[in-house]
Amino acid sequence: MGKPKRERSLADNEAQAVTRNIRVSPQKLNLVAAMIRGKKVSTALADLTFSRKRIAIDVKKTLMSAIANAENNHDLDVDALVVKEAWVGKALVMKRFSPRARGRVGSIHKPFSNLTIVVREVEETA
Repeated sequence: MGKPKRERSLADNEAQAVTRNIRVSPQKLNLVAAMIRGKKVSTALADLTFSRKRIAIDVKKTLMSAIANAENNHDLDVDALVVKEAWVGKALVMKRFSPRARGRVGSIHKPFSNLTIVVREVEETA
């Protein structure tokens, strides 16, 4: 028996990739995600390749995964893909403590983030 298959939440011309627990704050990751929103995937890959942000490498891996999902799982044309959405979510926060003066303690928060990228196939308008 088993339970019925869950309906697909995306449209037929969309594919997504999710990366969880990236060791960077959501604010820093959102700066890089904002660079690629709404762009063609070829342009977005070029922007991430030449970005000076450390986290751009992980964002590029996630984008490549979304492109591969679109090509292999959903038979979409890679040249017609556009980054429809790229959003960032909060994950866990490691809490560490650093000794300070006069017996006090300073808390250090090391945040993690989740990244979701959705690509969509668009028709070329000529």
